[in-house]
Amino acid sequence: MRLRLFLLLTLFFNLTLAVAQGNKHKVTGKVIDTQGGVPLEYATITLTDVNDPQKVNGGITDTNGAFSIEVVDGTYNITVEFISFETKKFNNRTIDQDLDLGTVQLEFAASDLDEVTVVAETTTVDVRLDKKIYNIGKDLTTSGGTVADALNNVPSVNVDIEGGISLRGNENVRILINGKPSAMAGFGSTDVLSQLPADAIERVEVITSPSARYDAEGTAGILNIILRKEKTLGFNGSINLTGGHPANAGITGNINYRTEKFNLFNTTGFRYRESPGNGYFDTEYFTTRQDAFLDSIAYNRNIEDRDISRIDRGFNTNLGLEYYLNDKSSITGTAFYRKGLDDDLTQNTNDYFLDGNNQIGTIRREAQSEDEYSYQFALNYINRFNDSGHQLTADFQYDVDNEDSGAFITEDVRYNNTDQTGVDIPSEQTSTDEKQKEYLFQADYVLPLGKDSQFEAGYRGNFENTVTDYTLLQEDASGMLVINENQTNIFDYTQNVNALYTQYGTKFGSFNFLLGLRLESTQLKGKISSELTEEELQDEFNFDIDTDFNNDYLGLFPTLNIIYELGENENISLGYNRRINRPRGWFLNPFPSRDSRTNIFQGNPNLQPAFSNAFDLGYLKKWGKNLTLTSSVYYQRETDAFQRVQEQVTITGPGGSDVEVTRNLPFNLATNDRMGAELGILYNPFQWWRLNGSVNYFQFKLDGEFNGVDYSQDNSSWFARMSSKVTLPGKIDWQTNAFYRGASQEIQGSSDGILSVDLALSKDIFNDNATISANVSDLFNSRKRMGNTTTDFINQYSEFQWRQRQINVSLMYRFNQQKNEQRKRQNNQGMDDEGGEGFEGGK
Repeated sequence: MRLRLFLLLTLFFNLTLAVAQGNKHKVTGKVIDTQGGVPLEYATITLTDVNDPQKVNGGITDTNGAFSIEVVDGTYNITVEFISFETKKFNNRTIDQDLDLGTVQLEFAASDLDEVTVVAETTTVDVRLDKKIYNIGKDLTTSGGTVADALNNVPSVNVDIEGGISLRGNENVRILINGKPSAMAGFGSTDVLSQLPADAIERVEVITSPSARYDAEGTAGILNIILRKEKTLGFNGSINLTGGHPANAGITGNINYRTEKFNLFNTTGFRYRESPGNGYFDTEYFTTRQDAFLDSIAYNRNIEDRDISRIDRGFNTNLGLEYYLNDKSSITGTAFYRKGLDDDLTQNTNDYFLDGNNQIGTIRREAQSEDEYSYQFALNYINRFNDSGHQLTADFQYDVDNEDSGAFITEDVRYNNTDQTGVDIPSEQTSTDEKQKEYLFQADYVLPLGKDSQFEAGYRGNFENTVTDYTLLQEDASGMLVINENQTNIFDYTQNVNALYTQYGTKFGSFNFLLGLRLESTQLKGKISSELTEEELQDEFNFDIDTDFNNDYLGLFPTLNIIYELGENENISLGYNRRINRPRGWFLNPFPSRDSRTNIFQGNPNLQPAFSNAFDLGYLKKWGKNLTLTSSVYYQRETDAFQRVQEQVTITGPGGSDVEVTRNLPFNLATNDRMGAELGILYNPFQWWRLNGSVNYFQFKLDGEFNGVDYSQDNSSWFARMSSKVTLPGKIDWQTNAFYRGASQEIQGSSDGILSVDLALSKDIFNDNATISANVSDLFNSRKRMGNTTTDFINQYSEFQWRQRQINVSLMYRFNQQKNEQRKRQNNQGMDDEGGEGFEGGK
């Protein structure tokens, strides 16, 4: 009896307490950025009781932008906020059952004084567990420019004067397009990025601590370039016209048509560009030399003045169709085609001196033409099992890149201050036919585990083959062009990589972490076909050569990324990863270049992959909506790191004669310890003035030797960039970008500092349906690589300028879209353009 009474009293007490407190319900949803549908982590959701404003409840979004908050019955004002974005409110919402707010889209904070200010007016940064996402703003200085130009304005990234891309001063960076290797990025080369228009970029992901989902290739990290893909309903698009000096003309069109069932999109562009460049090499030899053809001429100094004229013609088009099978799954097919036709003329004027006295001079001309085309077919399938992130994606991609190039080389005696007469340097003709194919297969599976955890696993297979057929013809004594059997060759190179990965991410308290492991099996095969035997090649090139090599590597690559939230707008991150740098085909091909008779580059088929272990510690702090600070310190230890050295060797020159040349040869150094720190600031002091700056300091310690020479060295350098954008009266935008790379010591010399300044002006016309802009790239014509090289046999001062100052004017016209809607993207179920969302928010 007493037990029954106790149970009744307990039940009555619990019912009374439940009525007093009210029934509990869940308020759920997801917060994304309108640009690209990127989930916003750490967005704040606040629920204020309308009847009692002192009662406040709330929470923040997870790495997928999702939130779930428990509240009791009542009427609430719901506020969704994220730093630097417009606040969204849902007032007087009565909650008497579970409430799903769906996908909440936030826009970047626009100017209160200008209602038509572009939402993505400036570059913004979003920090994730394993990367920083830079949503490319309206960068006036790259209007009419290329993807390479746009990358040069992204913090931590540097594009040198020859188009080479480095991350934190390290050139071993992996370039991906929409999360995958692509012919659009030129596979291992970055030349294609200098042909695609900058307007094609939606955002750039700087991945300095890649998770296990990404390829382990690239010891510096990964740059993932996400291209634009309109998702707004209806028909819309834009057209961009560009003209400039030196001669630069281009037209790019974007169209998009979307219905509830499919999305059709196309980008097509054509460009013509002249890019004059120059070089200067002053080489002093420590011993007197004899030239193979000027054999009665002794000299110990050579001055080479190089003038380069380039004409680049390019056409590219990208057509895609995304078909929605149902509200949970879709399939996307894309086709990309690029055609390039280039004509280059390089003239080398050489003066030879002996003890300060001029001996003889020559003019060497190389007329080169290059006909190249690439195409790519890709399929992507995605199935979302539910709205919590449970999904499966599958990808197939096929890439082809063909390049046919030829050059005709002549060298004439310019003057003669000696008794020698009848000097005749034979002409040369080269032809190169390079064919490259690549297949990619990929599958990724994501399984949420509860509210704050996620498991992921996947497979990726890359199968790549490149065949380079090179022929060298040289003039004989009778004036006929005959094959040089010592240099003519076929290099067949294959790289196959199979990878499996798994990773687990979770959040508890103020900690977020992502732990992953990737297994990669690599096969590198190369076969050299030549008239020379393996022993004859070794004698010719002065090092051991395996003409038919097959190297297999099996590697484990662990990753760990952690974020600790110090507050709503402040966090600390820690990353660790192990990575690999595989030698590309042109680094392995032992046959020398013909760009100069005295300075050549030669590959090394004995190169082995380099491995690295890297650590990254970052700090992020935001003050209000106007100031964001990002910073990090990092350390990397790389074994068998690639380095180039200069050697004095003798090779077979024109007519079969022996010629002494300076050879640049890559080799595996023992270790390379790199450490550094970077600091970035996004600051909007006023509504009409926006600033973006960053500085990166790094140092490295080399430890190793080659051919008995010790190349150990300590070195440090730094680079900084600043961008200032001001809105002048009349709604004219004025932007200034400045970049400086500090001087540095190299393993055989030093490099001088490089300063570059870009200016641009922009004005909206035709009721804001069009924008006209003008910019100057390299205002002071100072983007030159200068430095000294000192070895046991030479001392060389050099200058090189890939492209001179450029002035551009461009006009963009938009149809069926407002200016402030041009860069908006609908959610499309919260998916990234590259087909996956993942715990870290990108593929």
